[in-house]
Amino acid sequence: MDIKEIQNLIKFVAKSGASEVKLEMGDIKITIKTGGEDSKGETTYIQQVPVQPQAQPQQSAQQPVAESVPTTKETASTDENKYVTIKSPIIGTFYRKPSPDKPSFVEVGSTIKEGDPLCVIEAMKLFNEIESEVSGKIVKVLVDDSSPVEFDQPLFLIDPS
Repeated sequence: MDIKEIQNLIKFVAKSGASEVKLEMGDIKITIKTGGEDSKGETTYIQQVPVQPQAQPQQSAQQPVAESVPTTKETASTDENKYVTIKSPIIGTFYRKPSPDKPSFVEVGSTIKEGDPLCVIEAMKLFNEIESEVSGKIVKVLVDDSSPVEFDQPLFLIDPS
């Protein structure tokens, strides 16, 4: 099971309203829990545990998590709004700065080039730098710093002209 399949499963579980889903496939066990009545927000936990203790399958199960996931983009469908929307490729915590003592990667009005870092998303103790796939100008930052983000959630609006 690769990272895209896990992300799609998490998205499906969140939309279905189920509070907990357990899935076992071969040597991988995944448990997804969403916030119940006693929690204030929705939280998703993923636990991957090999059923049979073997070193090789365990490494291959963890390897997709460490890979960089490319950012997704989508052009707005209306004629009057020609901004490019940069969306989150993963579930995690959104950070505008590389570290607390550094300045933000981008601000509203910043001119960026393709490949420039826009933000960092922390997922399972891994910090994934999200890069721009287009050149242009930052029109709007859609997420507050240190906020949780969902898969495919819009993060930035960019004017590509």
